[in-house]
Amino acid sequence: MMAQYLALKAEAEDCLLFYRMGDFFEMFFEDAKIAAACLDIALTARGEHDGVPIPMCGVPVHAAEGYLARLIKAGHRVAIAEQTESPAEAKKRSGKTLVGRAIVRVVTAGTLTEEALLDARTANWCVAIGEAAGGVAIAAADISTGRFEIIETDAASVAADIARLAPAETIASDATAFEDLATGRRPRAEFDSASGEARIKTLFGVATLDGFGSFSRAALAAAGGLVRYLDHNGKGSLPFLRPPRLARTSEAMAIDAATRESLELTATTGGARKGSLLDAVDRTVTGAGARLLAADIGAPLMDRGRIEARLDLVRLFHDDAGLREQLRGTLRALPDIGRALGRIAAGRGSPRDLGQLRDGLDAAWRLGERLGRIEQAPALLAQLAPQLRGHGALIDLFARALVASPPIDAAAGGYIAPGFDAALDDLRDAGAGGRRAIAALEADYRQRTGIAALKIKHNGVLGYHIEVPARAADPLMRPDSGFTHRQTMAGAVRFNAPDLHDVALKVTQAGAHALAAEAAHLEELTDTALANREAIAATADALARLDVAAGLAERASEGGWARPALVDHACFDIQGGRHPVVEAAVAKAGGRFVANDCRLSADNRLWLVTGPNMGGKSTFLRQNALIAVLAQAGSYVPATSAKLGLVDRLFSRVGASDNLARGRSTFMVEMVETAAILAQATPQSFVILDEVGRGTSTYDGLAIAWAVVEAIHEDNRCRCLFATHYHELTRLAERCDALTLHHVRAREWKGDLVLLHEVSEGPADRSYGLAVARLAGLPPVTIARAKSVLAKLEAGRAKTGGLAAGLDDLPLFAAAAEIVEEARDPLRTAIEAIDVDALTPREALDLVYKLKAVARGG
Repeated sequence: MMAQYLALKAEAEDCLLFYRMGDFFEMFFEDAKIAAACLDIALTARGEHDGVPIPMCGVPVHAAEGYLARLIKAGHRVAIAEQTESPAEAKKRSGKTLVGRAIVRVVTAGTLTEEALLDARTANWCVAIGEAAGGVAIAAADISTGRFEIIETDAASVAADIARLAPAETIASDATAFEDLATGRRPRAEFDSASGEARIKTLFGVATLDGFGSFSRAALAAAGGLVRYLDHNGKGSLPFLRPPRLARTSEAMAIDAATRESLELTATTGGARKGSLLDAVDRTVTGAGARLLAADIGAPLMDRGRIEARLDLVRLFHDDAGLREQLRGTLRALPDIGRALGRIAAGRGSPRDLGQLRDGLDAAWRLGERLGRIEQAPALLAQLAPQLRGHGALIDLFARALVASPPIDAAAGGYIAPGFDAALDDLRDAGAGGRRAIAALEADYRQRTGIAALKIKHNGVLGYHIEVPARAADPLMRPDSGFTHRQTMAGAVRFNAPDLHDVALKVTQAGAHALAAEAAHLEELTDTALANREAIAATADALARLDVAAGLAERASEGGWARPALVDHACFDIQGGRHPVVEAAVAKAGGRFVANDCRLSADNRLWLVTGPNMGGKSTFLRQNALIAVLAQAGSYVPATSAKLGLVDRLFSRVGASDNLARGRSTFMVEMVETAAILAQATPQSFVILDEVGRGTSTYDGLAIAWAVVEAIHEDNRCRCLFATHYHELTRLAERCDALTLHHVRAREWKGDLVLLHEVSEGPADRSYGLAVARLAGLPPVTIARAKSVLAKLEAGRAKTGGLAAGLDDLPLFAAAAEIVEEARDPLRTAIEAIDVDALTPREALDLVYKLKAVARGG
């Protein structure tokens, strides 16, 4: 046995091995130590290996899902080794009782389908990064629902795309350039683009992929690598995958990983859903709707037509509260047919999953009929309603074939409805009649023997048998009693009888035949469901989209949100804007959130916002970024009114923390993120920057902040909100035409600071730093000392002209850039232009002479 285990463990590679032994999955050696510690179960020993006791632990098969969930959550991968034959078959095959075993599945975070192991409201993506012909692409699959996406991207956007998907698992080749993004590595050969193309064609049974889109070599490498990985984990049994949907990075608002984390779009910085924008917006009533809403918020659209179509559907349910409530009531009662289909397609479905398809499709059909009668329906509803219908034959078949509440476990039968199969009904009647005959025999035996405690029982070894107390067994032991002794136990004796044997044989045979008949029907029903899987999946998608629209309408109605107006020019006009997460928290505490306007335009595109800490600058910056996300996701927004031009890239540099794992300080992280903004922001982008330069010395920080403001104004020319404590920056308003000054209002009243949280025009009169320090609880003696130091500093600033003295004499940003360009070293410029890898030996020699001439000034 141990030799068999070691062979399977070698095949399992870095996975923990669940080795099936009867009713338990056992683990040995290091696997046992790891599992025992993780699962908090007893670690024992079994025999010896090389003279050392073998560590061992195990979990019951019937409770394995719960233990698997804990292991996967802890970051482990698990290989399942099942028995592939019975002891009798093993003995017949080899004369030995060691049954054959094989790894039938590898369970990883990205390849789960079990209902108990998945979060119903979160997609479970498994992602592969493909690199070929100088390009990069991502293939993503959620095998619990069959969604399959291929994203054409580039090296600079891979991290942002991965962050959007938030995959449970990311794989790449062992030669990848994105090692820091991958949670697992596979052989490079598995990411060959030609092999990938062949795999995709075979998977979907097509001769060409043209019907799915035009795929790059990198896209084929990613898709092929992902399919190969899923096939490896399923041990030759691929899960359900829908035809791939080809997407491009340009189709959605670009949001990098740092911005997603800063804005807490779908999860807080601590990784929790609660407290995020998604949590504040989500009013969906189904798991599929919640998953789709998370995808919408994670990838706001860039197609104005598609955004308007979503908004039209939200408006329908927003304006008709009765229709909205009816729809949400219907959806709330629906099962998750997408994931039920995923389990069936993965070979892990149950009769209950088929029942969920029946009930879900039936309710969807009736809902489609109702929605199809709406006059002047929005275009998106007219597109969705037909997808809810068209399953009449399947619904009728499942309604006739299945009992009202099918069980999860098919082994005991009882899921095929009476009347569906006359032969099955006859077998059940025969079994029921036999059981009645057995009950009659029991009564007859009691009367004949006079033993009132006599019972007819059943077990897996003896089958049906007669059991009497040991003290009453003697009369039945006599040769002429008509009973045959089978087994003696401590307090009872067991017998058989010819008439019981005959009746029991009929019952057993009828039961076995009935189970076999039900299993055959289950297989047929499963095949029928799989033959209709594309249409079923489309219905699941339509239900999810309706749930999202109705949920957003509900949120807009309860919060007084407005429909955003989208325009073709780069404006951002928000009246009465609010932060949805902060507003909910303030309301819960019994307070009132102060709404603020934000009006950016071509000649007023950069706001410099000053004011005290805790005054609401960061909240103001974030709420406008979130409004842009919600608007392009197809949602109403928390504002009195909103008009905005589409945002192609969203950047947020609000707060930072040390990244010690990568050797970066807070200031380094801040500079890296700011550099990315200056390199990537376009005139159609929206940028929020908070306290740039605060992580270094005052002079360095002010210099950096000054230069960044000028660069955004002159070069990037994007819509930007820039919050700062450097009041010296307000001088830029005199030289930057599109920059205006704003501040969050605060007042001191009888020595106390009153924060008004209102954004007004003009610069702040002062920073109120000491007042905030007093609010924070600094000792009075410390506050007093700070006041005296401040008085000295301000006196010195007045005498010298202040921290920003002389900055007015600087040339404008564009002129300064030209000066830097002119001052470049010509030798350095020539060297930087060399493509070393493209040089031949002769060209390299010629180049040396040229560089020597440049150095001489020739």
